[in-house]
Amino acid sequence: MQIDLSSDRFMTALTGITLAGMALATVDAFLSPGLWGPVGLVLVYLAGGVPTAVRALTTLWRERILDIDLLMIVAALAAAAVGAALEGAVLLTLFSLSTTLEQRAMGRARHAVEALMALRPDTALRRDPEGAVTEVPVGDLVAGDLVVLRPGARVPADGEVAEGEGSLDEATITGESMPVGKSPGAKVFEATVNLNAVLVVRVTRPVAESTVARMIELVTEAQAARAPSERFSAWFGQRYTIAVLVGAVLALAIFLALGWTMQDALYRAATLLVAASPCAVVISVPAAILSALAAAARGGVLFKGGAALETLADVDIFAFDKTGTLTTGKAEVTQVVASETGAQAEERFLSLIAGLEAHSEHPIADAIRRHIDEKGITAAVVRDVETVPSEGITGEDAVGPLWAGNPRMAARMGASLDAPEFAQLTDGSQTVVWLGRGDRVYGALTVADRPRATSAAGLAALRAAGVGTIAMMTGDRRSVGLRIAAELGLEAKHVHADLLPEDKVRLVGELARNGKVAFVGDGVNDAAALARADVGIAMGAAGSDVALQAADVALLSEDMARLAAAHRLARRTHRIIRQNLIFAIGMMLLLVASSLFFALPLPLAVVGHEGGTVLVVLNGLRLLADPIRARSAASLRRQSNAGPVEPSYQSGV
Repeated sequence: MQIDLSSDRFMTALTGITLAGMALATVDAFLSPGLWGPVGLVLVYLAGGVPTAVRALTTLWRERILDIDLLMIVAALAAAAVGAALEGAVLLTLFSLSTTLEQRAMGRARHAVEALMALRPDTALRRDPEGAVTEVPVGDLVAGDLVVLRPGARVPADGEVAEGEGSLDEATITGESMPVGKSPGAKVFEATVNLNAVLVVRVTRPVAESTVARMIELVTEAQAARAPSERFSAWFGQRYTIAVLVGAVLALAIFLALGWTMQDALYRAATLLVAASPCAVVISVPAAILSALAAAARGGVLFKGGAALETLADVDIFAFDKTGTLTTGKAEVTQVVASETGAQAEERFLSLIAGLEAHSEHPIADAIRRHIDEKGITAAVVRDVETVPSEGITGEDAVGPLWAGNPRMAARMGASLDAPEFAQLTDGSQTVVWLGRGDRVYGALTVADRPRATSAAGLAALRAAGVGTIAMMTGDRRSVGLRIAAELGLEAKHVHADLLPEDKVRLVGELARNGKVAFVGDGVNDAAALARADVGIAMGAAGSDVALQAADVALLSEDMARLAAAHRLARRTHRIIRQNLIFAIGMMLLLVASSLFFALPLPLAVVGHEGGTVLVVLNGLRLLADPIRARSAASLRRQSNAGPVEPSYQSGV
């Protein structure tokens, strides 16, 4: 049977044996000298030294790398050679203990996301065409299968609601802390929880291709991809290890040349080996990076590696696509103005225009229908409806002919749009739909894309964090862009409108001359700009293959607050890495200087070295508790004094 020397259980067992041996040796040395001391030392050198030596020699043989394990073994053997076997045992004991603690701590960071994914269900209730329901393994599900989802059950595969309405807890996927309402046609993701209704879900992709599977793949790749600072610490550690070994040999030669005894010279050289070992320097960066990646993934933010995390910390310029990113990407009625006065005027106007638009498939018509449904208004009966290309729509009700459309339609009907009550509708920032009968205008409504509920608070939080420039890029008209910018608190000079995809790429390049740029888009239409930016960030990427592939960072939900929280996490990670490196290098220099000039005892060098290593690991692990999920729009609004998140729209009479 093959034993994995790096497994958590095996290392924990060996560390336990090492600690027991150290206890025997210590009791024997200070209380009752006898046979137990040598037995304890043998246990320490075997349980604490042999596995370390095997790892060091394996690395040297396979990868031609002299690593820190080799330094520890050489130092322990040197101590034993000069009669300081107890000090060597202390070194091996603390090194074994710290290595085990580091591995368990780092394993916690590596497996945090996978632990969440363990919530995936094993079976599903599949409904056949005859209506019979059978429990099957989720691996048997294929696209098109209908799955019955009972209250409290987990969604077995990505799909869309076919029947029923209810709420789902999507915290494991998007990090959204509040239940999300679902109705027929809405997307659902594997491992999310159905809360309060019986739903029938149509599977859209098998488990092997689900959002959860791709999350695991992306997180695994991200943790394997080293950030620049990680590559530096590894490069530094390998070369510095060689320098320490050579330096210890030179120091031994110098001490002997100065007339020291072999025992004193070897003891001081062994102390120098321990003091100069760069364990804390090497482990300080990955401890922080892996913890931050795991915390971000739990909050619905996927970084494609430590490089993206580090770069985001340096970003001082954010460029946003407008439609579908800062806004909902869905047309909505924003203002209603009826020409008549009275409590029922607006309701009569909406009933008539809804009766016409009920026969149209245009997105504007859909927005009008949704608006009257929300108000509970019944659409008037309109017949003989015809579409007039580039103008609008006509029909006839019980009174006579009706029309609805743009100013060209009104002009053809001989209607005047110069009434004072309509003056506020002609600024060009929103689409205006006019309703009339012959040359008489009954009123108008505006249809426009609205900002997301979290956009204002998210942008305000970025500004509060010190982001210097926030730009908006859109292919829409400039008047539309300026309206959205005004509602979100963006400066007019940073609004770029009437853009083609290649124009966005060019503008991102121009912004990059002044610093690191992050571009935030939907990951589909903005793929080129996402690739051109220093950091490409895809919004609402759950379920989107293109978004997950195009971006460096994927926000699985459409909550802009997560972007500000991810930026804050990146900057906090940068600070902790800097703290770790300063502390690790400072501790190493202090121990080396004390060893060279103040005859630092080997046990103190061991305690300082191993204690510093454990401290930087624990400092990095603080990032695991970073509360991305808790950074709601409301909390960001309170922090940044951004004012109301929901944009206000004037409603006409």
